[in-house]
Amino acid sequence: MMTVNSIKNGVVIDHIKAGNAMKLFKYMNLEKTEYRIAMIMNVSSNKKDKKDIIKIENGIDIEYEELVLIDPEITINIIENEKVVKKIKPQLPETVINVIECKNPRCVTSIEKYVDNIFYLSDRENKVYRCKYCDEKHTVGE
Repeated sequence: MMTVNSIKNGVVIDHIKAGNAMKLFKYMNLEKTEYRIAMIMNVSSNKKDKKDIIKIENGIDIEYEELVLIDPEITINIIENEKVVKKIKPQLPETVINVIECKNPRCVTSIEKYVDNIFYLSDRENKVYRCKYCDEKHTVGE
């Protein structure tokens, strides 16, 4: 059995859909940090069949709301003195800028590279965002 020690202070991103940890790792640019990081993949889970976990020792500034665009089921645990002091279940943000890329080849964001990709949440229940410029639909998790 593999053992990964607890962290004294830091952040644990839990309930990541199996296989999504690497996407989150890359999105957060964790390869550029000097903090110790543990990425555990395909762990047994009570809620799901399998899950991934990322543990980041020490503090790190993370936009939690943007992470749910990659995996809407994650939870964020803030650890102090080896205890969870805060549990965050991020919600989908109302607007996201330059996180989602519009797939419509006729959209102004595809033609003019200086134009920000701006998406607004049009359906929270179904996790649907729409492009501000062309109304192209993007569903989180697809």
